[in-house]
Parts: sequence; structure tokens; C-alpha cells
Amino acid sequence: MNYLNIAINKLKQKQNIFLTGGAGVGKTTITREIIKSFEEDAKKVAKLASTGMAATLIGGQTLHSFLDLGIASSLQDLELNGKLEISKKAKKIIHSMDLLVIDEISMVSDTLLDMIELRLMQADFKGILLFVGDFLQLPPVVRGYGEVKYAFESPAWEAFDFETLELTHIYRTDDKEFIELLNSVRFGHIDEQIHNHLNRYIKPLPNDLSEFTFLFGKNETAAKHNKSQLAFIDEELFVKEAQIIKHVKSAKDAEVERFMNDARIEKELEVKIGAPVLFTRNSWNYFNGERGIVVNIDNNFVYVQKSDEKVVKLEAVAQSKGMWKEKIVEGKKEMVEENLFSVYQFPIKLAFAITIHKSQGMSIEDLIIETNEIFAPSQFYVALSRSSNPKRLNLIAPKKQWYELAFVNHKATQFVIGGKLVEKNKI
Repeated sequence: MNYLNIAINKLKQKQNIFLTGGAGVGKTTITREIIKSFEEDAKKVAKLASTGMAATLIGGQTLHSFLDLGIASSLQDLELNGKLEISKKAKKIIHSMDLLVIDEISMVSDTLLDMIELRLMQADFKGILLFVGDFLQLPPVVRGYGEVKYAFESPAWEAFDFETLELTHIYRTDDKEFIELLNSVRFGHIDEQIHNHLNRYIKPLPNDLSEFTFLFGKNETAAKHNKSQLAFIDEELFVKEAQIIKHVKSAKDAEVERFMNDARIEKELEVKIGAPVLFTRNSWNYFNGERGIVVNIDNNFVYVQKSDEKVVKLEAVAQSKGMWKEKIVEGKKEMVEENLFSVYQFPIKLAFAITIHKSQGMSIEDLIIETNEIFAPSQFYVALSRSSNPKRLNLIAPKKQWYELAFVNHKATQFVIGGKLVEKNKI
């Protein structure tokens, strides 16, 4: 069955789609192909997500910036901030879109979906919606001790009348036993068999930690581990500075810095010959999360040898922040996506450590998970599902029980198994 064609055909028939499934089933790949197909047909596509990092993964912008929501987190905030009425500019841009893609929908709260619905109504949006994500992955961020409330809890979810396409085939690994383990952890089902299976991954750590990537829950721990491991390599330190080109003078430095952090772009990439690195994006000769060793460095290139012995000659590549603007094209007013700025940097980062959050979309072969830094619902599942080779997976013995680590928000579980997804298309 051609999942991509099914999704494109339904969208072209004006059917809103919710594209879902667990980690590693190809949601991002299909989303990118759908976007490409619409853009090749000269359709205008808004590529959106609730967080900057998720937005950069599909080359888009945040919901707040596209919909002109300011810092509001609810309709009440919008009113208090004087932004309840839509601006002329936002109205024109939203109305002109043919397809609105929202990725990582699990991180969108009910109140944010209320605001999305309001803006679409205000702009008289006639296009189609594609929501992408898995509610059994990262939940919406909640300030303080507030209750997590998901997009599907908003009345807008029902109003959008989605058809659900659920992808089930995992591409990241073909280890059937591990796939069953992942599915159990995804739903928070930890029985004695799963408990014992997880215990098998608690092994003595290798003497040479540089062979593995540590997955941490916190930025500081990951940065500290990278720095200390790099210091062990007795070679010259090279610092590759990111090159920033502002296409629009009004682009602010703070915005560039935020974009670089979201897009996993190192402002100053510290690297040595002999250092292990992870590729941070996909290309024809490497993939996001693939590992290699730096074998040479010069002014313009970094040479990385992969496990298959092939050497990739890397140059700095651009990642750009785009915005929709009204421009005169051939005498007519048109909505055009224009780059505000571009950042050039080598698409690698040190492979000693990375955070679970920043490993989004990665397939990592040699993995050590620091389980004692798991703190959010579904975070353990997200970490485990990065592994593309369970034989090279190590878990640090947790101070808690496995069932306490593999906790899942009960509302998300109810939504996924409570008939709403199961009744619809499982592909």
C-alpha cells in the first residue's frame, strides 16, 4: 500500500488528515514528501509546529509566529494582550494557504488549538489541514504544576473532522522482539516479561565510552560529557564558527540565536581529528543520527569516515528561517515565502552525548541511555526508540522501577486506544 499517495489523494479531496503512529514509522519522511508534492503543484504550504525545534525539522516556523499569537497561551491571554482580533497581514497570509501542516501535534495544548481554530475562522481559511504526531510521545509543556491538556481535548479537534491515518511499520529496526518491547513501553505496559527484557540492557559500560552516544535528559549533562570526552583526544582543537547571512536587515540577533538552538546548529563547533560525530540531518550519503569519525579537517571541509569505511567530504550547509510576505510578482500581489536569514554550519555534532529532546528524528546505533534523567511522560519511550541496533543498546540502571520510568499520560493512552484511532485507517 502506498501510504504517501493515500495521504495526498485524501488531502486533495479536501479531507483533513491526522497522520500518526509510533516512533520510527516514517511520519516525518511522509510529511516532507507531502509538502514537496504540494509545493511542486505551486500550492502554498504553511509548515508549522508548537516549538522552534520541531518547526526547524520540517523547515517551517512556530504556530505563534505564523498565526500572530504573541506570547499568548489561551484565548483569554490573546484578549488581555490586545491580540484577539486578527491583523490584516496575518489574515491575508493564512487565507492564502492551500495546506497547513502542524507537526508534533502531541506538544500542542487544547488552548493553543482553540487559538488556531479562531485564527483560521477569522482568516476564512479554505485550505486543508495535516496534523502529524503521536500523542504517546512528548506532551505539551505545562508551566508549574498545571494539568497537561492535549489538542484532542479542545472542541476544535472534533470540528476539524480528521480522518486518521496510522502508520505501524517501524523502519528504524527490524528486531521483532525489540519492536514488541517498544510497543509495550509506548503504552506504559510493564509486566514481568518486559521488566526482565529491559534488565538485559543493563550491562557493564565499555572502557572506551567514545564508541557510544550517551542520551541525557538535561542539556548541561550532555554538554559536560561532550567537553570532557573531547579533552581526552590528544589532537589539535578546531573551532568552526557558524556563518550568518541576514537577508532582511530587521532580523534580530536574538532571533538568529534562538533559531540556531532550535535547529541544533552549533554557534562554535569544537571538533578534533579522531572525534566521533553524529550527522544532524539527512542527505543522499548520510542520515540524521548516523555516526562517523572525523579523519581530516581543513579550512573549508570536514572529512568524516562512516562505519562502512566511506569518507564523506562535508562543507558548511545553510539552514534558513523563512517567513510569508506579500510581494509584487510580475505586476500582481502574491504571498511569497522569503528567507529572513541563513546560517551556514557543518551538519554534525559531537557524538559523545545528546539530549533526548535534541535526538528527535534520529536513528542512533550505539546508545547508552541515562535513565536517571527521565522526568516527563513518554520520555523513556522516545529515548528507547532512538535505538536502531538493540544489540548496541545500554541502559544505566535506574534508581526507580521500570514501570515508574515508562509512565504515560492516561488521557493520551485513552485517546489512542479508546476507539478513536482504532476505528479508522490503520496502514
